[in-house]
Formats: sequence, C-alpha cells, structure tokens
Amino acid sequence: MADDITVTKTEVARDPSGEPARVPAGESGSGVSLDGAAAPSFAAATQPSYARTLFFFRDGGRNGDRESLRAGWGFAFYALTFYLLQRVAGDLVAAWNLGALRAATVLEFAFFVAAAIPALVLARIEHRRWAVYGLPLRQAFGKFFWVGAVWGFAGITLLLVVLHGLHAFDFGHVVMHGARLAKFAAFWAGTFLLVGFYEEFLFRGYSLFTLARGIGFWWAALALSATFGLIHLGNGGEDWRGALAAAMIGFFFCLTLRRTGSLWFAVGFHAAWDWGESFFYSVPDSGSVSPGHLLSSSFHGSAWLTGGSVGPEGSVMCFVVMAAAWVAFARMYPAASSARATVALQTTAGSSSPRSAE
Repeated sequence: MADDITVTKTEVARDPSGEPARVPAGESGSGVSLDGAAAPSFAAATQPSYARTLFFFRDGGRNGDRESLRAGWGFAFYALTFYLLQRVAGDLVAAWNLGALRAATVLEFAFFVAAAIPALVLARIEHRRWAVYGLPLRQAFGKFFWVGAVWGFAGITLLLVVLHGLHAFDFGHVVMHGARLAKFAAFWAGTFLLVGFYEEFLFRGYSLFTLARGIGFWWAALALSATFGLIHLGNGGEDWRGALAAAMIGFFFCLTLRRTGSLWFAVGFHAAWDWGESFFYSVPDSGSVSPGHLLSSSFHGSAWLTGGSVGPEGSVMCFVVMAAAWVAFARMYPAASSARATVALQTTAGSSSPRSAE
C-alpha cells in the first residue's frame, strides 16, 4: 500500500503593510491560489499504485480490513513454485541413489515439502494462518484422521468383498510372515501416509482454498478433482476408468473437507485406502503392484468389472462404492453441522471459505 502522503500547502496573502505573508493553507480556509484558481487535489497521491491494485485488494473479512493477494495470482504463484520445487526435489532424490523403495518414500516427503513451502510463503503475504489451508496442527492425528482411516480401509475392503462375491476376485493366501511382514506393513503405512499428506494438500489445501475465493468452492473442487484424475493417467497401467475413479474419489474428499472443516479425514482415508489396496489386499493401485505385499490375491473376469491393469479402482463397482460412501458421509455429517466446523479457521467472508453456506 502506498504510504499516505501529507502535503502542506501555503497560500500567499498580504499583511496590513502590503508585504506578502506565508499563511498555512489549513488556517486560511480558502484553498485558493494567487490567481483565484482552485488548489490542486492530491487525493490520487494517497491511493495505491495501479501495479499494487493489480495484485492486491482490500479484504474486509472477519479478521478486519486487510490487504490480500488476488486469488488468480495466488493460485498461479503457488502452482508455478510447486512445479519448480518438485523438479528440484525429483532431481535431488534421483542423484542420491537410494534404491527404488526408499526413493519412493523420500520423494513423497519431498513433494509434500514442495507443496507446503509456497503455501507458507503465501500465508505470510496474505496474512493468513497455516490452519486455513486445511491442516490445523491442533487437529493433527486426532478424531477425524482416525475416523477417515477406518472409512478408507472399510471402503477398499467393501469393494473387494463385492468383487469376490461376483466371482471376480480371490483373496489368495498369506505370503509374508514374521518380522518381514511387520517391516513392510510399517514401511507402506508410512509411505502412504506421506502420499495422503502430499496429494491432499496439493489438490485440496492452498489450491482449493484460493481457487474457491475466485470461482466458488464446488467449481474449484470440480476443476481440481478433474486435474487430480488426469494426472493419474501418467501412471503405468492406468486408463480412463481409473482416472475417472480417482477424480470421483478426489471430489468425495472435497465433500469431507467441506463438512468436517479440515483435510484430516481425507488424509486418513487416503492413506488407509492405499495401504489396504497395495499392501494388505495386494492388488494393483493405479496400475502399480507394490513389492512386499501380504497376499497372493488375483482377479478373474472382464476388465470393466475387475479393473484390469488399473486394479479395483478401475472397476465399475468402485463408482458404486464411492457413491454409497458419499451418501453415507453426507448423512453422518450434514450441511448444518458443517457451519460449526473449523475449516480454514476464520477465513474471509463469502466463497473464500470452503464451508460457506451450502
């Protein structure tokens, strides 16, 4: 904001002796110049520059009148900075020669850091707290996280039980025991927890909060969920069915953010779903089969039912299960209760809040 400029004008008057006298304008009360013309107005000098108004606006929200970065610029800065940091992180991890499994875990952590850094920078610029982007630290690994984890594991279990009942899936038998089992169970739990943090914050943290300020929550949720699905097409073995399922699951996570007030439910669900899918039930996840899995499970039948190379997320039954999850969640966490949730703690008024009136 341009500094306020105080201009002291003086006018020329004549004293009784005929000599000119300097009189402060504020005392003369006339505001006219020697020739009688109106004094120039300096109001424009107190206004912000055009360049500043292009990037910032006065945001009169719950926290008082403050200057905030415009949503479009904030989103663009965030996306560009994340992209650059992600490339750097990828190059560094590749140079360390950690081995495939360790590199995958470190990479997920590095990508989460790459998603968090620009959000922290923008939070300072926009005078916001970290919590408004969906991961309030006071809720860390609290109720919503563990409820989400139960829902996630129950969701993938239900999907595979249905496929088993349709004679499209066989659970097989346990192929791992003892310390090796414990080691891989813990390893994949940690890895998929990082996946949950990274993907949820990237697509439903700062990006969703900021884009929602510009175009509204549900339009932003739809755009980012579609992007989330399209990105999955880059995975080996993925196809359009799996990408569409990923978009639908991402849209469901937007609902959980809207209703619970944070991303902790989504992080727990995401991590538990992936852990159950990849390690516990040992099936392909977005086209990839993870090494060090528990069972010798297998699919039988048409790709539209089994998901083919994609895994169960490419099955038509995945859409049925996620639709049921949407209905059940919406009933358990109605819109009225979301008005009391603590999303994005005291965001600005209007559509800037992910839970503004539904």
